[in-house]
Amino acid sequence: MKYLIVAVAAAVLLYLIRPLTPAMTTTLQPNDTILAAGDSLTYGFGAAPEQSYPALLSKMTGIRVVNAGINGETSAEGLRRLPGLLQKHRPKLTILCYGGNDILQKLPMAQLKANLVKMVSLCKTHGSEVLLISVPNLTLFGLEPLSLYEEVAEETGAPLLEGVLADILDKPALKSDQIHPNAKGYKAMAEAIYRKLVEEGFISP
Repeated sequence: MKYLIVAVAAAVLLYLIRPLTPAMTTTLQPNDTILAAGDSLTYGFGAAPEQSYPALLSKMTGIRVVNAGINGETSAEGLRRLPGLLQKHRPKLTILCYGGNDILQKLPMAQLKANLVKMVSLCKTHGSEVLLISVPNLTLFGLEPLSLYEEVAEETGAPLLEGVLADILDKPALKSDQIHPNAKGYKAMAEAIYRKLVEEGFISP
């Protein structure tokens, strides 16, 4: 009986400390692929194709980055397109940057959150890690953060890069219009994503 109690206590202890063990992160290799999925902010609207953040990130990392951004795409449209992209490119990492057009079209924020959760789940099902980029809400008082991105990150375990777009769009010298960066802005965006990838262990500095 004594040994049974000790065994049960040990099992309980192992269960309690298990969540504290950090999750393993896949370190990308030169022959891997990163999928950049999103709308005009991913496509690079307001700059030349070679100045989009995916193009610049590819140069910074030495890893192939597929620019799968489409101008005007909503999260629902992106969700429908994502399975085909994952099957075609088989990325080890997918960067999701959606929400701008949902906000502009005043679509339900609850649906945006649900779509993002489904996207993260799809990526993981296809063996792809995920980096989520938050998009600020455009209000009469300026750019404000949306808590739903933090909620998605907490629920799915996906790393979240917050604030970078708000910081860029708050500086006239870094944007081509009210909602899009210019070439300098996309460079700042790529640099912030690069730092986050290093921080999360996806790439080596």
